[in-house]
Amino acid sequence: MSYEMIALLMFATMALLLITGQRVFAAIGFVAAGAALLLYGNGAIELPYNQVFKLFNWYAMLTLPMFIYMGYILAESGIAEDLYKAMHVWFGRLPGGLAVGTILVMVIISAMNGLSVAGMAIGATIALPEMLRRGYDKVLISGVVQGGSSLGILIPPSVVLVLYGMIARQPVSKLWFAGLVPGLMMAAMFITYIVIRAKLNPKLAPPVPAEELNMTFAQKFALARAGIIPFLIFFFMTGLFVFGYTSLVESSAVGATCATLAAVVKGRFSWRLIRETSMKTLAVSCMFLWLILAALAFGAVFDGLGAVKAIENLFLGQLHLSPWAVIIMMQLSFLLLGMFLDDTAMLVIVAPLYIPLVASLDLGFDNQLIWYGVLYTITCQIAYITPPFGYNLFLMRSLAPREITLPDIYRSIWPFAAMMGLTIVLLLLFPQIALWLPEQLNVRG
Repeated sequence: MSYEMIALLMFATMALLLITGQRVFAAIGFVAAGAALLLYGNGAIELPYNQVFKLFNWYAMLTLPMFIYMGYILAESGIAEDLYKAMHVWFGRLPGGLAVGTILVMVIISAMNGLSVAGMAIGATIALPEMLRRGYDKVLISGVVQGGSSLGILIPPSVVLVLYGMIARQPVSKLWFAGLVPGLMMAAMFITYIVIRAKLNPKLAPPVPAEELNMTFAQKFALARAGIIPFLIFFFMTGLFVFGYTSLVESSAVGATCATLAAVVKGRFSWRLIRETSMKTLAVSCMFLWLILAALAFGAVFDGLGAVKAIENLFLGQLHLSPWAVIIMMQLSFLLLGMFLDDTAMLVIVAPLYIPLVASLDLGFDNQLIWYGVLYTITCQIAYITPPFGYNLFLMRSLAPREITLPDIYRSIWPFAAMMGLTIVLLLLFPQIALWLPEQLNVRG
């Protein structure tokens, strides 16, 4: 059997196991261990096992539980809810002001947590009921929450970009800053879209009654203090990192410590809070660890077959595709995979194939893997929120109030998916949108 057929069989077996409902890390790890034994004999059992030591030697792995903990403790302690109330007052006079405030809250939540699930949970449980109560169109606000939550895997400290950096062996700091400008650009697009739609059709987003907003500056400032804590945590954490005072791991520890102190200052610290936050952090962190370990094991066997070179020869040698055509094909495959898998699973499944292939392409600029990390992240998030099987669609339905139905959720997401698609097109045409900031900043980690 040729190496190409063996590689195809590995992917087919993995897909079959995933269809049966097996856990992603179990399916990937089983195929890796089984292929190693069949191909190389009993001695190959150490091949996947040795990946454990490689995983534990990645110092950057320590950032994952720190950032996840930071986001959970700020959410569980009610600080995120206070932040939304402040945005309600400060942006209430804008057309669609509550929806605009929701997007801004999502940006801040992204900067606190790095996961789209956290933003989705806070938006669906806090922002959606409030906007529905004030007569906002349910289709519009459903799209706002889903689109805003997608920023969580792009704006620093993105956990997904941390995972990509470890698998692609790229500096996490550069990936973070590469994602910052596209992430803020998407947030600006979302806000512009909301304001324009609210101006054209005020019934979609009724203005907040003036009596609720007529308060002194001192009263507004008192409400705004709720938003000061997350801003201080983010800027203190990233500021030390950017100016070289802390490494990536040290910066994550600063963020986690500051989040805990914020809960203490607000009078919401308790052992129950620590216990629940720690259990959730442990569950999510372990999931990521198992996924990365399975991906490393699969990649070790896959690379040993020379399958990456075979795929590279197929695309560039036999099919004579241009480098940009190969990139577009990769992104289309992510959109297809996103109907069935989440973004992390997609990364660990295709990383052994796509990352070396991107590195081998001649795209005409440096830092291709940094740029592709941002491209991958946005493409996966589009897949994550588009019908028929986008994971976030069903998560949104489980969290949203009863009056928001699944057809409403399906209808709501298309404008935001289109804006994400526009961002991808701009990144393809102008790679420096993602690469300019990391090239200007000299950071550690």
